[in-house]
Amino acid sequence: MNAFLESCRIAIGANYVMTESADMAAYLTDWRQRFTGNALAVVKPGSTEEVATIVRICNTFGVPMVPQGGNTGLVLGSVPDGSGTAIVISLTRLNRIRTVDAVNNTMTVESGCVLEHVQNAATEAERLFPLSLAAEGSCTIGGNLSTNAGGTAVLRYGNSRELCLGLEVVTPQGEIWSGLRGLRKDNTGYDLRDLYIGAEGTLGIITAAVLKLFPQPKAQLTALAALPTPDHALRLLTLAQAHCGASLTGFEMMSDFCLQLVVKHFPHMRMPFQENYPQYVLLELSDSESKEHAAQMLENLVGAALEQEIILDAVLAASIAQSKALWNLREHISLAQAAEGKNIKHDISIPIARIGDFIHTTDALLQNAFPGCRMVTFGHLGDGNLHYNVSPPEHASDSAFIEQQAAVNHVVHDSVNQFGGSISAEHGLGTLKRDEILRYKSTIEMNLMRNIKRALDPLNLMNPGKVV
Repeated sequence: MNAFLESCRIAIGANYVMTESADMAAYLTDWRQRFTGNALAVVKPGSTEEVATIVRICNTFGVPMVPQGGNTGLVLGSVPDGSGTAIVISLTRLNRIRTVDAVNNTMTVESGCVLEHVQNAATEAERLFPLSLAAEGSCTIGGNLSTNAGGTAVLRYGNSRELCLGLEVVTPQGEIWSGLRGLRKDNTGYDLRDLYIGAEGTLGIITAAVLKLFPQPKAQLTALAALPTPDHALRLLTLAQAHCGASLTGFEMMSDFCLQLVVKHFPHMRMPFQENYPQYVLLELSDSESKEHAAQMLENLVGAALEQEIILDAVLAASIAQSKALWNLREHISLAQAAEGKNIKHDISIPIARIGDFIHTTDALLQNAFPGCRMVTFGHLGDGNLHYNVSPPEHASDSAFIEQQAAVNHVVHDSVNQFGGSISAEHGLGTLKRDEILRYKSTIEMNLMRNIKRALDPLNLMNPGKVV
């Protein structure tokens, strides 16, 4: 492969073709550090044209490619397998914000832009880019689009797919499709944009995107409500939508065990209530009128929820600092889980009206099959997305419990299927769920997906072994 590597060095510069193990290490291990693959090289092109050149070289030599952004994925979609035959194409050098159009409410950015930088650039233009994730300081726009990332504001603004108007993509043959049109209406054939979004780099490499921007809200207010059951959380969601309409931006449910893990492993954080309650909901309102108007809406909502005995107590953030403190409780759940030990994660979606029944039923199934297991259940209740994670019994061996992952997954995923849900809400399939999805998708659906893959990537060089 010396000729291949030399061709890559000539194309993008020797400094951007890494072959030493120490240099490649960070690109080969997944975010959760559960798996480390191997690669022929890690290449870092600096432009769309250089990406296309690398792809053409890979076609010539028959070298598989694994596109990678911030490498924050959780399903092994952005790391190579252990064969060492593929290269990782890191897109982190494609990090320019090309244009901001405040009139059209759009921003054109390259795929290696870190999400937080895009958010900040929107703010500087007095606009809002609403995609918000726990990993926003390191995840990239290309990865967000490739997995159709969701986050905390899906209820109001939608997934990444809804936040993108156009794409620039390098095809598996090394051609460049420029679809960077900031149009909200373009009914001229198949929607190629939607084909590439959520494809996890298996159909081509996203190199740039036109993103939707929104007016900055005049006020953002946060409240934490305590409730007895997930069913009460669903009742609160219905009431909040009736009171607040489109102003309801975030609606995050968390069990008491989730927050107890946070305060255990991050002692500087404090629970805002004097006693513990079974469930909590973090609400956020974004109002276009005024802070006073938003505060009145939130107070009316909380008052009605207390009067109807939907909630047991509530705390309303009185400052930006208090709001951040409430969000920090939510955003530190995954970190607290990691500090507690290994766990078995599930990123699922359930029809919203059935979430309470799903949790009650599946919790019981898991306790029957794995006595003492501890449920870390939280997520974006407003769009039906739960992070339904299973921790080992207290004082049990992490490694022994993780050995039962396949059995735990089958219990959870079978229940998800029974409730008409999906085993992947926002993380994708990657390698981790590629075989698992075969238990739940029909043969017709899988064949359609495979046909698309074969049509666009007949040599199967683009992120092979992922999704299908």
